[in-house]
Amino acid sequence: QVQLVESGGGSVQAGGSLRLSCSASGYVTSRRCMGWFRQAPGKEREGVAGIDRDGTSTYADSVKGRFTISQDNAKNILYLQMNSLKPEDTAMYYCAADSCPSGRLPYSRFIDYWGQGTQVTVSS
Repeated sequence: QVQLVESGGGSVQAGGSLRLSCSASGYVTSRRCMGWFRQAPGKEREGVAGIDRDGTSTYADSVKGRFTISQDNAKNILYLQMNSLKPEDTAMYYCAADSCPSGRLPYSRFIDYWGQGTQVTVSS
């Protein structure tokens, strides 16, 4: 019903920047919540940033002040601008979309749709 494709990952030095993009297709509506998760080897998938149904952006404490989530509604593209990258940001980053019955992006196990991921590697 909804397809998500991420792009923009790569390898950068600490302190560098990347912008991730997520192109959405299929049945995409303004009622959905969308966001980004990440998963490093041996760790659980964790929420990074999300946009709730009312448009409010939220961030994990570890990325506040460094990452910015935004969307281009006309093109159905979700972005994650990542600045001041740290080695601990290294992970596979996944775009997510949810029907969002609560109005907020849910815990990862309840997400409706996932992208295939894009790798971000930050070297020191």
